[in-house]
Amino acid sequence: MNESLFSQIQKLFERTYAQVGINLEDCLIDRHRCGQLSISAGKTARELSELARTFLRTADDRLYVGIYYSRWLIEQLERHDPRAGLSDHNIRSLITFVEEINHALHAALQFKNGAREIASEDFARNLELQAQVDTYLVLLLFVAFFRKTQRVSRTDRRWLRFHLFARQCPEAFRDRNLRARYLETTELASSYTHYLDTLNGVRRLDEIRRFRSLDYSDKKKRILALPAPKFYGGA
Repeated sequence: MNESLFSQIQKLFERTYAQVGINLEDCLIDRHRCGQLSISAGKTARELSELARTFLRTADDRLYVGIYYSRWLIEQLERHDPRAGLSDHNIRSLITFVEEINHALHAALQFKNGAREIASEDFARNLELQAQVDTYLVLLLFVAFFRKTQRVSRTDRRWLRFHLFARQCPEAFRDRNLRARYLETTELASSYTHYLDTLNGVRRLDEIRRFRSLDYSDKKKRILALPAPKFYGGA
C-alpha cells in the first residue's frame, strides 16, 4: 500500500530529529471537532486559518493533539499532488499541510522532553519558528527531487521564499499578540534559512538538530548573532 503524504512527511521529520512515538495521522479531527476546540481555544482562534489548525491540550500529564485540515485543502493536494511536482497550484497548500504536522510533532517532542507550559507565548513562538524553518527545508527537498541535477537554483529559492515568507501578512491580525508573534517568527525564520542556505548538507543537518534543541529565547539569540543576510549565498 502506498504511504500517505502525511506519513511520509512525519517520517522525514522523525529521521531528521527524533521519533515521536505515535502516528500523528491518528490525531486528525473533523470539522465538527475543530469547531468545538476552536470555541474552547478562545477568541484569538477566530483569526487563525480556516484551512488547517493544530490543537494542543494537557490532562493528567498527557498531551492531546488534534490536527484539522479543511476538505478544500485536501482536495487541492489530491488534485495537484506535490509528489508529482511543485507549482503555484499546490505550494501554498503544501506549506499549510507541512506546518501543521510540524507543530504537532515538535509539541510532542518537547512534551516528551519535559516541557509543560504549552499555553505560554514562548512555546507558541517556538513552534511557529521551527515550523517555518522546517517547512522551507522540506520545500527545498521537493524542488530538488524534480531537478535533474538535484540542485536548487536561486530562482527556485526566491520562489519558495516568496510563498513561505513574503506572502504572509501578519499585519492583518487584529489581535496584537498574534500580529507580533507572526511578524517576529517570520522575520527570524527568513534570516535563519538564509544562513542555512550557506551550509553543506552535513553541516546543515548538525545545525538544525542543535537549533531544535534550543528554547525560543535561545533560538532568537542564535539567529540574531548570525551575520547579516546580505553576506549569505544562495537566494
